[in-house]
Amino acid sequence: MARSDTVIPLHSEAPAAIESRALGTLAYIRASIESSSSMDVPGMAGIVMGIVGLLAAIVVSLPRWAPHWLGIWLGAVVIALTFGGALVARQIGLSGHARYWGPARKFLLCLCPALLAGAMLTWVLYAAGAAGVIPGMWLLLYGCAVLSASTATSAGISRLVGIMGVLFVALGAMTFALPATLHTAMLGLGFGGMHIVFGLLIGRAADAG
Repeated sequence: MARSDTVIPLHSEAPAAIESRALGTLAYIRASIESSSSMDVPGMAGIVMGIVGLLAAIVVSLPRWAPHWLGIWLGAVVIALTFGGALVARQIGLSGHARYWGPARKFLLCLCPALLAGAMLTWVLYAAGAAGVIPGMWLLLYGCAVLSASTATSAGISRLVGIMGVLFVALGAMTFALPATLHTAMLGLGFGGMHIVFGLLIGRAADAG
């Protein structure tokens, strides 16, 4: 009887192809879930807020306006949040995805509690005659708010936002130990300079992603 030289493969390539497609599908689903549960914060928002912060620090440093530092900074906060919020809302509108409002809501829920606590403590400390504690408290609680909100940002910028939050916390702790004559400089460094630097870094990271 003639011997056949035909080699019969022991394994078919079909299961491997199916497994490869399944892994690709799972990776796509995972990426979609991650993108729908986080949001990108525009770097320009940080830059604009930083410019407002620097302008406030410059105005407060002038002897004529120094006694009105609290009102000037509160006005700057309103302006900065208005412009920053408008830029974030613009990005949400440009995204074209209704689901983007879910991550935005999560971001705000992480950010706002510490900011509201800061607003309440501002009134309490001012009424108690402890206004000198306010600058350090602002920096500290803002850092906590940013650090918390970093968990709701996209993977590409989450680390940068978290680092910025930690630096704000450290800056606030340092401000408590400094004399009142340096408080304006610390506020300008944080709400001004740090916002601009990290706004540029976040914008670059977003473009690279």
